Amino acid sequence: MATPEFILHLRDKIGHDPLWLMGVTAVVEHEGRVLLVRRADDGAWTPVTGIIDPGEEPARAATRELAEEAGVVGEPVRIASVRMGPMVTYINGDMTQYIGVSFLYRWVSGEPFPADGENTEARWFPVAELPPMSEEHRLNVAHALSGEEAAYFVR
Repeated sequence: MATPEFILHLRDKIGHDPLWLMGVTAVVEHEGRVLLVRRADDGAWTPVTGIIDPGEEPARAATRELAEEAGVVGEPVRIASVRMGPMVTYINGDMTQYIGVSFLYRWVSGEPFPADGENTEARWFPVAELPPMSEEHRLNVAHALSGEEAAYFVR
């Protein structure tokens, strides 16, 4: 998982101190199935996720990540949730906390495959047969598939 260049420049200035970043999650639903990828670093199944580049619109970031990570073209339908994730401490000591914006996506084209080396698998799962996922990703999928018009957020 390559660290974006802008984060490396920030790390030069702040060291391992906590860094606040914006992340996106694309929950792609198609014919009662959800697209998931298996991460290369820890083997976990997740929806497609990524970091928003400086100046990038969140939905465009999620669309870019879908293409880069899974070779899929999708269309954002709505924001599903906006939440703060837990503080993450990486093996090198870097600390990061993400504000996550998750989107419900409609599949447009492309057969999923691990397109960029960040994942070892990319495939569709029936909604009723999702593999084990972290609580954060399980909630992202649940909020996206809830049918609610408004995005979920903590009050």
